[in-house]
Amino acid sequence: MTSFDSFAVVDWNAGNDRGAAPKKDAIWVGSVLGGVSQEPVYLRNRAVAFEYLGELIEAELAKGRRLMLGFDFPFAYPTGFAAAIGQSGALDVWDFFAEELKDTPQANNRFELAGALNKQFPGGGPFWFNGLKRDISGLSRKKPTEPIHGQCDRRRVEKLAKGTFTCWQMGGAGAVGGQVMTGMAALAKLRQRFAGNVSVWPFEPLVTPIAFVEIWPSLIDKAVRASGDAIKDRAQVRLLAQAFARLPDEALSRMLDVKPNDEGWILGVGFEEELVSQVMSDVLTPPRLKNDCFALPPGVDWTPVDDALARLRDRLHVVVPSQDLAVSDAAGVILAKDVVAVRANPPAANSAVDGYGFAHVSLSTGDQVLPLIEGRAAAGAPFVGRVPRGSAIRILTGALLPEGVDTVVLEEDTTTDSDQVAFEGGVRKGANARDAGEDVDAGDIVLRAQTRLGPPEVALLAATGVTSVCVYRPLRVGVLSTGDEIVAPGSTDDPARTYDANRPMLLSLIANWRMEPVDLGHVGDDVETLRQRLDEGAEKADVILTSGGASAGDEDHVSRLLGDAGSRSDWRIALKPGRPLALGVWNGAPVFGLPGNPVAALVCTMIFARPAFAVLGGEGWREPQGFLVPAGFEKRKKPGRREYLRARMTASGEVEVFKSEGSGRISGLAWADGLVEIEDGARHIRVGDPVRYIPFSGFR
Repeated sequence: MTSFDSFAVVDWNAGNDRGAAPKKDAIWVGSVLGGVSQEPVYLRNRAVAFEYLGELIEAELAKGRRLMLGFDFPFAYPTGFAAAIGQSGALDVWDFFAEELKDTPQANNRFELAGALNKQFPGGGPFWFNGLKRDISGLSRKKPTEPIHGQCDRRRVEKLAKGTFTCWQMGGAGAVGGQVMTGMAALAKLRQRFAGNVSVWPFEPLVTPIAFVEIWPSLIDKAVRASGDAIKDRAQVRLLAQAFARLPDEALSRMLDVKPNDEGWILGVGFEEELVSQVMSDVLTPPRLKNDCFALPPGVDWTPVDDALARLRDRLHVVVPSQDLAVSDAAGVILAKDVVAVRANPPAANSAVDGYGFAHVSLSTGDQVLPLIEGRAAAGAPFVGRVPRGSAIRILTGALLPEGVDTVVLEEDTTTDSDQVAFEGGVRKGANARDAGEDVDAGDIVLRAQTRLGPPEVALLAATGVTSVCVYRPLRVGVLSTGDEIVAPGSTDDPARTYDANRPMLLSLIANWRMEPVDLGHVGDDVETLRQRLDEGAEKADVILTSGGASAGDEDHVSRLLGDAGSRSDWRIALKPGRPLALGVWNGAPVFGLPGNPVAALVCTMIFARPAFAVLGGEGWREPQGFLVPAGFEKRKKPGRREYLRARMTASGEVEVFKSEGSGRISGLAWADGLVEIEDGARHIRVGDPVRYIPFSGFR
């Protein structure tokens, strides 16, 4: 039997973390249960992991599903070890460790046990490394210079699996000795707890509901590296569980077709590419942008706002990878694929009110009096049986409609003596009854790709049985300030220095847009330092915002470096504020070189960067949401440039603008709650004239 319904992969650990925050080197479990990918689970120590695994096995057994449970440590030592310590086989060694290893979240005796086992070998045993402050009898602090223990350093399978380590090393870099001991002990106890339901591959035939198999996550290292996950162990368990779950039964059977032996085997060795192919499409990073993506046509000088936006829309594409997330963890992210309802909402016909249910054909003309049958229907406690024609039943809100009921009369519209119910005639058929799937049918597309998941979307997914979705990893936006005149706020009283307002403003804006801000700091007017910081930014972020240095002056080094890289396009946008906008690509990452004045920097980010970020992050092009409202001001505007004025709504429903249009007046940004957009042509705006107002929230 090689067909499984569920798959789980465990990254085991010999350490004991007693904190709550996930660590990179800890116990992680990735799973695909009943065909649905689950968000990886962080387990802070082995005691917690043991309870979690027991509950997982119990749940899968209760659901009648077959579970393959993989662990990333050797299931056996090299040939000869079991016999040398008086055991008849690998599983007896498991039971030995379950009996002898004392393991709590505070401490364990694995080093002492290794020393005691070494003493059973003439001349010294195979275990080595003692990193404790005290000496341990029988356990050397360093690897012996000669293999005096008569044991092979590695098993046969480990010579085929790249990156594996010797199971004899008990501590230090790359040590797995403690992981093996603690893992064998835990699995032996689980095997005892679920006796008769667990088979261990390849030592036993897989004829039980639960199979323990040995795995090595580095077999899919190519996919793990492509995932971009900051926590490698988390990515490994998620992707390997998905790879096993997606394998055709025939392919999994080939991997499991290993002759029983005393050393065990790593599932998937020799089939690395087949495993990687199952998940690579989920983690492949889309192509980065080409250096000429922002190039303007020959002869183009001043660029109207609409033309600039159209060029961005045409030349950008998604640059972030996708990943599967549990719906419970997916709020705020963007769907990479359409989502289909697993079940209907509502899943069955039910009552919308508290009242009395009956078959509509039972009714005659005039006032109605129907006998009540014994029992009732309640939410979660359906009535079992059929309601006879001509009778009614007490029914509560959310209760499934019993057989024979298609209509419900509201309780407030009835009178009853507990034996009969009376109500006026004229109740329409189907009143107060909700049909199965009247909201969503099973198999319907409930949400489309490019949708950002908020509370309503999460509720819809939960209601239709969706537990896992494919989403884009949030766009990482690097923010870099430039210029010798820029200093940290409060660092000096020198009036010749300018406090850095742009970087905190832009980082806050990015976070408000539910993207991942990456602080790249501040760089003075030094070309080489700026080059290094851009290199770092292209590694850490998907797109970079710089402020200052975007014009063509002697110290405008952002423009100079982008030009040297052959990717700079100086977009002289016909707008106010914020004409200079240097666009380019640095090591594949798009760079938006913003003006240095805070107001111009914010306006350019909102008008140009925000819709561009939406495309880069998988959301699709987004136009800011604006409204026509009466002007509470007067203004004459010349033709040629589009203008954006800091503005806010008044209590009377008009929009007023800030007293000054100077792009250095940061107080106007705090005063405003949006922008008034004035078109490119000439305009004389009088009080009461309609103008387009875009609230800051319209850019989200």
